[in-house]
Amino acid sequence: MQTKILRLILGDQLNIQHSWFKEVRTDVLYVMMEIRQETDYVQHHIQKVMAFFLAMRNFAEELKNKGHQVHYIKLDDPNNTQLLTQNLIALIDEHHIVHFEYQLPDEYRLDVQLKQFCTSLKISHKVYDTEHFYSSRNELADFFKGKKTFLMESFYRHMRKKHGVMMQGENPIADKWNFDAENRKALPKDLKIPEPKIFKRSVSELYSMLNKQGVKTIGTVYAENFIWPITRKQNLELLEYFAKKLLPLFGNYQDAMTTQSWSVFHSRLSFGMNVKLISPQEVVNRCIAEWEKRPNEISISQIEGFVRQILGWREYMRGIYWAKMPEYSQLNFFNHQQKLPEWFWTGKTKMNCLHHAIKQSLDYSYAHHIQRLMITGNFALLTGVHPDEVDKWYLGIYIDAIEWVEITNTRGMSQFADGGIVGTKPYISSAAYIDKMSNYCKGCYYDKSKKTGGKACPFNSLYWNFYDSNRKLLEKNPRIGMMYKVWDKMQPILNRKFYIKLKNI
Repeated sequence: MQTKILRLILGDQLNIQHSWFKEVRTDVLYVMMEIRQETDYVQHHIQKVMAFFLAMRNFAEELKNKGHQVHYIKLDDPNNTQLLTQNLIALIDEHHIVHFEYQLPDEYRLDVQLKQFCTSLKISHKVYDTEHFYSSRNELADFFKGKKTFLMESFYRHMRKKHGVMMQGENPIADKWNFDAENRKALPKDLKIPEPKIFKRSVSELYSMLNKQGVKTIGTVYAENFIWPITRKQNLELLEYFAKKLLPLFGNYQDAMTTQSWSVFHSRLSFGMNVKLISPQEVVNRCIAEWEKRPNEISISQIEGFVRQILGWREYMRGIYWAKMPEYSQLNFFNHQQKLPEWFWTGKTKMNCLHHAIKQSLDYSYAHHIQRLMITGNFALLTGVHPDEVDKWYLGIYIDAIEWVEITNTRGMSQFADGGIVGTKPYISSAAYIDKMSNYCKGCYYDKSKKTGGKACPFNSLYWNFYDSNRKLLEKNPRIGMMYKVWDKMQPILNRKFYIKLKNI
């Protein structure tokens, strides 16, 4: 039978369990493509670009091995137009396609692009769900319809009930929904942290190709030792490692930071899930099964803390994205205008916490959520960096950063640029919190206990400067009012032009 149907698979739609692939059809041609449109819309980490391309190439081979017809366009293919829709038009003409199909993109810009493309087509088309998430695109918007605040905890409980996760009838197991208060412990000095599970693969050929094509990236990579899982099998292995080795202490120390480990007890499954090599249901179910098997070794606070990140926070962030885009990408509640310091691309700062978090991000394309929120994000917010600047940096540097999950975490939770849609207050801190949750302050050039002077930790004066500068916007916030009472009792100790000297920090 002659090929008549063209199906597009985007780089983050590598779901072998999708209903598309249950049957091998000779009338269907699948297309996957590496294009400059995607490598260049923001400057990405070299490991992020490689991970996507490697995962896509392996997925294409898997489909071919199962008997599917796949047309894979590499970045250096001479016939590659480097544009999604132009490549599609060429294939439709070449193969005399009569029907086009695609799965719902997770990024707004691609959703708009493909919708516009389909309106120009002279052939029929059809759109499918990605069959990946627990919730639908619009489920959160429908759930909160008519309400001013979108409280994550409410949506999390809804998801637990709907999917019967850790439930006893209508009630949560142990009669408690959330164990977050038990998930904020600092690492004991004598606690042994397991080495992260890594995968070794040579990427010298791909590295050379990216260089020859002039793709501009950030960060570093060891060409003979690419460590990230880029197949479904590897992600399942990483899941097993997490469930058996890391889950027993994940909840307790999920907020902890240390110079001794770049991954601590985190699963690092976010890239695999975000490109759909592994599903959130598989991850949650596997970890719950391990908890049920080892209740004396894995407390409920460990498993609940992990489930909340995926079934709660991940689904919530996606729901916020589709409820609020495209306006969300323009929000700037504090009207911040500063640029990120140049050392965000080098890690060359005397502030040990920022040096470590940024250097780790450049080395591994990874940092866990508290490093992102309370170190780099905290600093950007306190110094008045424009949300666009922060978005671009986070979207580019992290291997798991796809806009639907990045922008809601960055512009919302981290920068409070949405004015409180995601977070009920700005998540900022002085040096005290950083010292409590990490060993970063030890050996730092700056003194965590000082608020003024050349050796005072910048986080201290920036913290109070932020509250003072934004008093009109924040004073009536019930979660912040107490801070202004503290501030009013303090002497005016701040240098209000502190941000001008950021490049010297």
